[in-house]
Amino acid sequence: MQNINTILIANRGEIASRVIRTCRKMGIKSIAVFSEADRHASFVEQADVAVFIGESTPAASYLDQDKIIAAAKKTGANAIHPGYGFLSENVSFAKRCETEGLIFIGPNPAAIDAMGSKSKAKALMKEHKVPVVPGYQGDDQSVATLTKAAKKIGFPVLLKATAGGGGKGMRIVHEAKEIKTAIAAAKRESKSAFGDDELIVEKYIASGRHIEFQIFGDKHGNAIHILERECSIQRRYQKVIEESPSPVLAEKVRKKMGQAAVQAAKALQYDNAGTVEFIYDEQSQEFYFLEVNTRLQVEHPVTEEVTGLDLVQMQIESAQGMPLAVQQEEIEGIGYAIECRLYAEDAHNDFLPVTGTIQRFEIPDVDGLRVETAIRSGSEISIYYDPMIAKLIVWDNTRQGAMRKMQYVLRNLVCLGITTNQDFLLHLLENPDFQVGNYDTHFIQNKIDLNNFANTKENKNTFACIAACLHEWQQRESKRTLLRSIPSGWRSNFSNYQQTTYLVAKGEEEIVVKYRFQKNAFTFLLGETTYKVQLIDATKEHCRLEIDGLQYLFNIAQNGQHYFVHNEAIGGVPLIQKERFPAKEIAKVEGGYEAPMPSQIIKVLVSAGQEVKSGDALIILSSMKMENTIEAEKDGLVEEVYASEGSNVEAGFLLLKIT
Repeated sequence: MQNINTILIANRGEIASRVIRTCRKMGIKSIAVFSEADRHASFVEQADVAVFIGESTPAASYLDQDKIIAAAKKTGANAIHPGYGFLSENVSFAKRCETEGLIFIGPNPAAIDAMGSKSKAKALMKEHKVPVVPGYQGDDQSVATLTKAAKKIGFPVLLKATAGGGGKGMRIVHEAKEIKTAIAAAKRESKSAFGDDELIVEKYIASGRHIEFQIFGDKHGNAIHILERECSIQRRYQKVIEESPSPVLAEKVRKKMGQAAVQAAKALQYDNAGTVEFIYDEQSQEFYFLEVNTRLQVEHPVTEEVTGLDLVQMQIESAQGMPLAVQQEEIEGIGYAIECRLYAEDAHNDFLPVTGTIQRFEIPDVDGLRVETAIRSGSEISIYYDPMIAKLIVWDNTRQGAMRKMQYVLRNLVCLGITTNQDFLLHLLENPDFQVGNYDTHFIQNKIDLNNFANTKENKNTFACIAACLHEWQQRESKRTLLRSIPSGWRSNFSNYQQTTYLVAKGEEEIVVKYRFQKNAFTFLLGETTYKVQLIDATKEHCRLEIDGLQYLFNIAQNGQHYFVHNEAIGGVPLIQKERFPAKEIAKVEGGYEAPMPSQIIKVLVSAGQEVKSGDALIILSSMKMENTIEAEKDGLVEEVYASEGSNVEAGFLLLKIT
């Protein structure tokens, strides 16, 4: 048996913090590596030693094998934990660790290699009697062959990159006329993300559920499963909410799927943490193998909460050569656990990722709550990495209790300064279908109106504007040094109100707030409605108000004219205080197309002088590991292209002009 005494974590963010925590528990020295963008990140401070490895782009830091190996040798690490993403399923890196005399905390390279190609994985599973989805996987990757296979299988079909996961290189194709464009896009995205553009074509199961089983093996031929996780709530093919146990699996189906997962593990001679993913047809109760993730999953805390096991500790023990400390018959799930992924993204805008600074991040104190994050107040969400802010996990004896706790967490979590999916997550948890477990992988797409999911509580925007107004009033009063004996806002004609205007809903709605202060109380006039308001308490971070006899606590962050207001009843409301005097507007270029967010230019698809039709793809952008295509809004002629492939641009950058 090999003894691990120092672990280098070849990753960043919350998974780095998670591994560091178990290292500390086991008395193992932890080494963090960090890029320029992560220099001041919390995981860097948490580690015993931290090593700078390069610029912010993943290719120059977290994906650079030479730098990772050099950092391990420099610090005396004898093992490397890859986390998830980045190099975690890179077979050449696993082999490189062996060659360099470093223990790779993950499955053996042969298992990674076998599952690194979805086509080879599918063939192996079929050989070992694990049910697989009908489809095509093969060496002939020509558009003609893939198109022929798709037509033979029958539309709709699913194109999937054979390397990697996370929805990269994946496209649903509903009609034959879409197949050529979809193949090109899937191949390009796969090549960019994984360095490999091989695809497989599968029959698309429209109303399936995504259920995965945690597997574990050791170097002595033992393999077990550690129950299932239901991961069907997804957007952009990426998971948003996970829970265990699944609310729909009958015990006989659970047992059958678990046995299939163990068969898969044994077929691979699996010797660490992994996940076997299945697509499950609830109507027929049939299930099909999707893939094996040869690493720890993002959602592994859900399994830990219902079993009491530390999967990272089990990984380390297995990598040392220790036999599994738990047998299959000892695995027992107790209670229910639900995980929500808090992202910096705009759910109203097709979940477009968002960058910026999180000014305030505060977590409510709830029994059974576990938060996995490397974010704190002041943390930056950058263009370079995944926009996940935190994983929120709750445990309770019952599913109903777990959901109730999660709703409380989402109402009271304070994350101010940027747009997040916090209100969207709460909306999902409150959905009647979700509450009874009636959902599939298209639940968000088919059941949720992304243009109308916001909190519709009466007075939501009104109360947010009153809170922002009095927050500003209090800050102004605290700085006043002259004529303090004169009441604030005093004027010779007291019937005139003081006035300020806020823009809400991204500037689409304008709210005029009129108010006056008399006898230590405020009268607010918004439209035709009058409110009696008392300012109970206020700081730079919050204000407590009494509005018409009811008290409310509002959390507030301010950045110039931008206000971020949060209250447990109304959720988060971003406001822009309108300038008192008209601001000089930045002229928009007629026919100009701007970057919607900070991005890297992946591909420029047009050139000056080229004619384009409405809907034609113009430029492909990548931000936070997500690809987006800018399309022509109308027919025209490309007059000028200002963007160049490989360059990084800020939000609002003029990409091209069409006349």
